[in-house]
Amino acid sequence: MHTDILESLLVSTHRLTRTAAQATGSTTPSAQWRTLSILATDGPMRIGELAAASRVTQPGMTRLLTTMVEEELVSRIADREDSRAWLIVITKKGAAALAEWRAQLAETMRPWFGALSDEEWASLATTAALLESRLGADSAAVAS
Repeated sequence: MHTDILESLLVSTHRLTRTAAQATGSTTPSAQWRTLSILATDGPMRIGELAAASRVTQPGMTRLLTTMVEEELVSRIADREDSRAWLIVITKKGAAALAEWRAQLAETMRPWFGALSDEEWASLATTAALLESRLGADSAAVAS
């Protein structure tokens, strides 16, 4: 398998995201955007599942969610399968904030990519589509 290419892709995408986030000057914790992204992609989750998906401790996630609930970015809903448990769900306000953040990240990166040719843009579009197809709904099953 072409692990060197995958490694390069992982390193580059992490660096791209980190560079874009720093360039915005935002002080919002990256854990908040990661949490909203997970909920937007995977749907409602229990706090423990969300903490594991976000790679933070459950107490850390609980603290983060307290702020996010206060800001109405997420809400708690009853878990139909277990009346003692709660699910965390992204709100319309949270989804809008996430969309705005992603647009801001993309706009911030414009100077780094402004000189790309049409062919290079097409290559990026193909790569983005390929990544999305590989990281779709079945990616959790592949990872386990």
